[in-house]
Amino acid sequence: MYPLIRPLLFRFDAETTHHFTLNSIQQLHRAGLLARLYPPQAGKPATLMGLPLPNAVGLAAGLDKNGEYIDALAALGFGFIEVGTVTPRPQPGNPRPRLFRVPEHSAVINRMGFNNHGVDALIRNIQHSQYKGVLGINIGKNATTPIENAADDYLICLEKAYAHASYITVNISSPNTQNLRALQGEDELNALLGCLKDKQAHLAAQHGRYVPLAVKIAPDLDEAQISAVAEVAQQCEIDAVIATNTTIDKSALGSHPLAQEAGGLSGLPVQTQSHHVLQQLARQLDGRIPLIGVGGIMHGRDAAQKLALGAQAVQIYSGLIYRGPALIKECVRACAGLPV
Repeated sequence: MYPLIRPLLFRFDAETTHHFTLNSIQQLHRAGLLARLYPPQAGKPATLMGLPLPNAVGLAAGLDKNGEYIDALAALGFGFIEVGTVTPRPQPGNPRPRLFRVPEHSAVINRMGFNNHGVDALIRNIQHSQYKGVLGINIGKNATTPIENAADDYLICLEKAYAHASYITVNISSPNTQNLRALQGEDELNALLGCLKDKQAHLAAQHGRYVPLAVKIAPDLDEAQISAVAEVAQQCEIDAVIATNTTIDKSALGSHPLAQEAGGLSGLPVQTQSHHVLQQLARQLDGRIPLIGVGGIMHGRDAAQKLALGAQAVQIYSGLIYRGPALIKECVRACAGLPV
């Protein structure tokens, strides 16, 4: 069905279509029609950070920033859901337009800027959700918080999200919050993750439950930076690394007019870079820390390749814009080694 309505959806502004699509999925779910249109595909069970998954295909953060559509999205057949990025205080993000499709390259450019209703609103939405599966909460810092105080924001979000998450992702790789990627430097990363791991230990004792902590990194890291991330992740005993976020390198778009737009590029053009970072991390970590592969998954074979490169699970987002919910079923089958 999606290929038939996509041309109509693509006639409208990307962000307008984004909200319309999510609201439509919500209404179909409430009417009991979503499962009929997109019956879940039985996949191969997996384990991620000690968490059992019905399949290894998850939803990446960014689609449902405020946790408003968890139940409807879960009904599409994801093995796990990640919501956010959320910040301590609500913030509007960057001015519109800030989301652009590049159909010629099966790509998306976004400079959303962590627009969200704040961590308290996210928690309320999660509490109203009926979803019982694995739920990740992706946390970040407010744009107005100085980078030297970034840890304060992450600690606030970690503490508030802890009781409601299956795992928590530390987003230090969005290109749309000023200086955020500086936190990927070896010293900065070690300091940030160190204090978050200390807080995690305190919260685990307080709640009687250990909630894993993942970190999401950029695809624009060189070999030395990838090695540093691997080293720090091991030293700090991080529970997983998500590779990768969007890229600031738009050379793949050539002379396309949108190549000059600020923001992160996702979709097919980021696939090669994401694969490379994933492969290098897998080689250096050698199974000691689980990896989640993200970036450029447009077909089931792309998801299967992420697993072959060393990922324990994958996440999709931009591919849904071009393929629709059928991509989920295709990836679930491919990751299970079934024909698609």
